[in-house]
Amino acid sequence: MGKFLRKRLGYGLLVMWGVFTLIFCLFSVLPGDSAVMTMGQRTDLGSVEAVRKELGLDRPVAVRYLSYANDCLPLSFHQLRDKEHFFYLDSAKYRARLLFRIGHSWGCAAKVPYLGRSYQTKRPVLEMLNEAFPKTALLALLAIFIAILSGIAVGVLCAVWKDTWFDRTAVVGSVLGMSVPSFFAAIVLAWVFAYLLADVTGLNMFGSLYTVSDFGDGEYLDLKNLILPAVTLGIRPLASVVQLTRNSVLEVMAQPYVQTAFAKGLGYPAVLFRHVVKNALNPVVTVVSGWLAGMMAGTVFVEYIFDYKGVGVMIVNGLEKYDFPVVMGSLLYISVILVVLNVVVDLLYAYLDPKVRLA
Repeated sequence: MGKFLRKRLGYGLLVMWGVFTLIFCLFSVLPGDSAVMTMGQRTDLGSVEAVRKELGLDRPVAVRYLSYANDCLPLSFHQLRDKEHFFYLDSAKYRARLLFRIGHSWGCAAKVPYLGRSYQTKRPVLEMLNEAFPKTALLALLAIFIAILSGIAVGVLCAVWKDTWFDRTAVVGSVLGMSVPSFFAAIVLAWVFAYLLADVTGLNMFGSLYTVSDFGDGEYLDLKNLILPAVTLGIRPLASVVQLTRNSVLEVMAQPYVQTAFAKGLGYPAVLFRHVVKNALNPVVTVVSGWLAGMMAGTVFVEYIFDYKGVGVMIVNGLEKYDFPVVMGSLLYISVILVVLNVVVDLLYAYLDPKVRLA
């Protein structure tokens, strides 16, 4: 298991390096001057050049790449500014713990990764992400919980009641669910349940996890604003889980050891839940990890439509305003989380199926 974990961690680091390089190269060739975006369109040329120098935009691309990597890594190399155990990081604008020295003027430090500052709000991007991501994570986890719980239940019932009206209806519904884009489903659900049936459901067409009080006494938690975005995000993975669970359960039920369990006198529920369902969950676990990545992409549109202020809204606003540090930081932030989730899912998959450890 240790060798399997080391191999997966190595793959994860390679993926992160590739994602980091791709994001840096992409935003390095996009049109638009970041210095002008920072200072505004009516600033003078001297101020723009000063900001370009401050942001390091006057340096070669290779130097900027290494500097940005140095900022984003939890371990970085910087020039020492004093002889104490702390030293100043020019790019990160804060102090970090010195781990060891390299000569007299350089050292390696452990620090919190620095993702830059927003051109619009001047706030650190990591601080903005730490505020927005819990809302997005709660939305994605609720959506995947709905998909897994409902999908496995419906898939098992479809396998048990194979070729009945319930099975056919669920299969057709799952095909339709996988075909509908998230942004279209969001618009339809908002129109039906938050506009036409608003008096019955009490749901809002727009709203975030925290809502400003009408009486001006701050924000309050409004959990009902999670319902429509979570259901919208959960439709496509729900449809996929239903089909996978149905087919996997049917395949496992045809195995000889299941027939042997019936021959020994075990009841149908005992065989189904002790032997069939557990062994049929392997493909479901695999597809859930893929849908987590898909949800992170789909949440951009869903959050924007419902005005749910998470990472998705941050990315859209950053793209609209050419706020490159926000977009780059958000993509890197999400990429790290997805790589970690994929490693965890691989370990869970290896636990459920020991043959995977030999791959």
